[in-house]
Amino acid sequence: MNIPKRIAQSLINSLKGGVVPRTGLPYIAVGRKNEIDALLHDVDIVADGGASFRFIVGNYGSGKSFLLQTIRNYVMAKNFVVVDADLSPERRLAGTHGQGLATYRELVRNMATKTRPEGGALTLILDRWISSLQQQAMEETGLPVGDPGLPAATQRRIAKVVLSLNELVHGYDFARLLTLYYHACMDADDETKAKVVRWFRGEYNTKTEARQDLGINLCITDEDWFDYLKIFAGFLQQAGYAGMLVLVDELVNIYKIPNAITRQNNYEKMLTMYNDAMQGRSHYLGMIFCGTPQCMEDPRRGVFSYEALRSRLTEGHFTSSGEYKDLLSPMIRLQPLTREELLVLTEKLTGIHAVLYGYAPILTQEDRIAFLQVEFDRVGADSHITPREIIRDYIEVLDIIYQNPDLKVTQLLGSDQFSYAKTEVESQEAGEEFAEFTL
Repeated sequence: MNIPKRIAQSLINSLKGGVVPRTGLPYIAVGRKNEIDALLHDVDIVADGGASFRFIVGNYGSGKSFLLQTIRNYVMAKNFVVVDADLSPERRLAGTHGQGLATYRELVRNMATKTRPEGGALTLILDRWISSLQQQAMEETGLPVGDPGLPAATQRRIAKVVLSLNELVHGYDFARLLTLYYHACMDADDETKAKVVRWFRGEYNTKTEARQDLGINLCITDEDWFDYLKIFAGFLQQAGYAGMLVLVDELVNIYKIPNAITRQNNYEKMLTMYNDAMQGRSHYLGMIFCGTPQCMEDPRRGVFSYEALRSRLTEGHFTSSGEYKDLLSPMIRLQPLTREELLVLTEKLTGIHAVLYGYAPILTQEDRIAFLQVEFDRVGADSHITPREIIRDYIEVLDIIYQNPDLKVTQLLGSDQFSYAKTEVESQEAGEEFAEFTL
């Protein structure tokens, strides 16, 4: 396999640790074609000025986060800006102690583009926007760099962007800050530029502080942070990007909130975001949320406990039987990977592992088939085993065989130690999931 060692190491280390790698996903991508096609159709709608909202639902380890990262890479290649965040006890959609604002800050901190895929792209986007406006003004007027008339021509172009944002809620102040950033660039005022970026990141805690530093009697709060995401989406389109995609994982952290009123407030915020997308009040903005079946469907604590969301997301009579799947509905349920797809996945992992440690691949196709047979012979594996478990076990097999070249794969797969280790891990995971769901 032709793969750089640094990417091979990142892939193997991430997968062994049970997390989704940020780079190198095409080397291990298998299956999910229909789901990816459905989500990329949404991306086309967003690029045309529309909006989308999807839930991806699957068990722990079923590939939700992997699908998110795959879509992330796809859309950045299509000139989208991507922001992503994992929810946690400190980051929610709404809260009484700044949890909603903390989610906004995490999203903006992780703002990524094709040229800055690791995140932290806000300053790059603003500087690129200023440069593109200057270039357009030079082409339009024929003025050279340094001509006294060039700033005025550039500012006329900025005024067009400002005018388009003024129609949005809080758009007027957002536009004033863009103008302030432009003047700071022209004056080489790095301190003011840093203050404007700090405001965009939601790091001003009081209006008084924002007014003293920037002359803006406004700061981003728990209540209105989503309004600013909508403004960002409109600005990014004006700045030459195709749109913005918001990715939110670990929805289960809302399900685990012990206070019923706080949970309902979070679901109410989710409903606002959903309605804005579906009713055309958002533009150039796509949103994808990921959660487990229980955190979605539990009638007491899940998303479906909020009646307005349940009535919008419940499947119709033709798909609820399970025979047919509607991938164009707001909720996409991830189906297990087929055995053929898993066999291809193990082949890819074999090649990556061999490149990383510099040896000729040892495991044959018959060995990989035998490994999958052992995995699926476990009780309940057909319906409950996940790609994460299979990947972790397979990399463990590759590690052991590499370090013990005289050991046969059939010996390892049939050994008591291998079976006992798997049983212990399964029991531990079951206990952890039970503890989470009984909080």
